[in-house]
Amino acid sequence: MKKLLALVLAAVLCLVAFSAMAEAVKMDKLTFQFVPSKDADVIITGTKNLPELVKAEMATLGYDIGEVEISVSTSYEACGEAMAAGAIDIGWLPGGTYAIYSQNKEVDVILTATRAGLSNDSTNPADWNGEANKTLPTDEQVTFYRSLIYAAPTETGKALATKVNAGEKLTWEEISAATWAVGNTSSSAGYVYPTMWLMENYEGKKITDLPNVVQLGYADAFAQAAAEQVDVIVCYADGRRDYEKAWNIPSDSADETGKAGMGRTESIWNELNVIGVTPGIYNDTVAITTANPDVYNPEFINALQTALINIINTEEGAAIFNVYSHTGYAIATDADYDGARMALTAVQ
Repeated sequence: MKKLLALVLAAVLCLVAFSAMAEAVKMDKLTFQFVPSKDADVIITGTKNLPELVKAEMATLGYDIGEVEISVSTSYEACGEAMAAGAIDIGWLPGGTYAIYSQNKEVDVILTATRAGLSNDSTNPADWNGEANKTLPTDEQVTFYRSLIYAAPTETGKALATKVNAGEKLTWEEISAATWAVGNTSSSAGYVYPTMWLMENYEGKKITDLPNVVQLGYADAFAQAAAEQVDVIVCYADGRRDYEKAWNIPSDSADETGKAGMGRTESIWNELNVIGVTPGIYNDTVAITTANPDVYNPEFINALQTALINIINTEEGAAIFNVYSHTGYAIATDADYDGARMALTAVQ
């Protein structure tokens, strides 16, 4: 009798195991793409262990994925275009880029990043300047961030910073005399919200009204500011934290994340002064293409949401997503980004 029961139990376990194997959804490849808001090499290095973590988590949720491919787009728009065409399944898109490609339902949001809040959230730019006002992370999790307008340590930049730190308002003539480095036109922190800041403070003037503008990625913008080649740069509010070490490293060296040294001797908090603070920007998205029915369906979306939330809540996962300063993920809906679309419309 015992032998019979053992045989029956073994048969049941085999059936259960076979059933679980039969029910697993097989996928040859899942493609992830990150936008170049950090150096591409830094992103690729930082996320190198993500594919295996995703495959393992998705396996527990009924998906047998052969390969998870990670790439970094050449621009924010390039990622949006690739997702719209169905060439990329999942993209980490800033709110402004998502606003563009969600207008015609080419992409849909599945998660919003949360990040550690900052010790400073003042709308007065002078409150952000100097070592005494160094921006530090807090334990509070937030779903928004700000973009800051920074004056570089050039003669023009120093003049702008001196006036702001004295509590005086900058004129359009002073602002427009500076050489600005801005990001991609769909970048929330690098273009859209700085444009809104100009519009609010200078009677509808936009970045396109500035006579001296160059378009650079954040790493190049900080490097150009350090080299005193541009007078003003724009970046997310904790940008100086990301480049603090590189700012003071010799130009023939790099920090531990691979950022090239910028050769300055003074603190970045003293040299790169904030002269403008934008309204809050809703955090980055994890977005999904709507062109691929293998991934754009409720079952897969639910599984991937669960997998990424589980991964970022591990020590290894937290270290991976720290490349974007993401400390958590929350379920998101398209309506969360109505404000981003309104901002984009205003800028356009």
